[in-house]
Amino acid sequence: MVIIKNEFLTAKINELGAELRSLSLDGNEYIWEGKPEVWPGACPLMFPICGGLKDDKYIFEGKEYTLEKHGYARFKTFSVESKTDNSVVFLHKSDDETKQKFPFDYELRVGYTLDGKTLKIDYSVINKTAKTMYFNIGSHEGYATPEGIEDYDVLFPQNETLDSYVLYGNLLSQQKLPIIKNQNYLPLYDKYFTIDALVFKDLKSKSATLRNRKTGKAVRVDFPDANYFLLWHKPNSPYMCLEPWNGVQDIVGSSYDITKKEGISVLDSGKEFLYTHSITIVE
Repeated sequence: MVIIKNEFLTAKINELGAELRSLSLDGNEYIWEGKPEVWPGACPLMFPICGGLKDDKYIFEGKEYTLEKHGYARFKTFSVESKTDNSVVFLHKSDDETKQKFPFDYELRVGYTLDGKTLKIDYSVINKTAKTMYFNIGSHEGYATPEGIEDYDVLFPQNETLDSYVLYGNLLSQQKLPIIKNQNYLPLYDKYFTIDALVFKDLKSKSATLRNRKTGKAVRVDFPDANYFLLWHKPNSPYMCLEPWNGVQDIVGSSYDITKKEGISVLDSGKEFLYTHSITIVE
């Protein structure tokens, strides 16, 4: 476990998956503790896909590959490339094992930097292959809600009219479920998550704040680079995931062709893809 600190915050990041496991201010923990009997994750990194694939497979250049939901990066041990008191950069490189599932050479870096009461998280993907690379990356951070999620709202800086796209297993349909209309807050209810996640494609806002309406305790997530935004938790569990993604699940009727997958990122040989978001403790 790698620990970084500044005058306000302490963050703990596991080399396994370069996963944030703790973010605390004045002894108050903001990240879900990851109980195995509930949900063992805390803030898993999703790469090289976000969400699930149809039948857990895709086709590239005529060859079929199997790839688990959210990809495999969360199961890989990252090396520490550099570290200061308030920052750290983790590195994972493709290898023979990864190329059985994802046939590209790449370097994946995850950087964490503390600045005041903000934790900035930067992702870098460099395509080391002599061909175009197709992938997604996203965050799946779980925030502690010990009082239960129904004491919380998700606040947006703009008024939003949001429909959630309905999931059928790992696949996303075109069926929509109306959630809010022309308002800047979303009261959380367990009933929203009886099937799975809320999936938003049409969010105008580039940040969201999870706030306890009784205590005012809040955490804001800024995601300038995300194309999709999801909310998820297991019903009756004391955490809520705010998930900015740059990709999305396979849609119902997918052709398996990863080059035609909705929301897929396309990275030319030798190029670098940068993606950032941040977590701010609001008092």
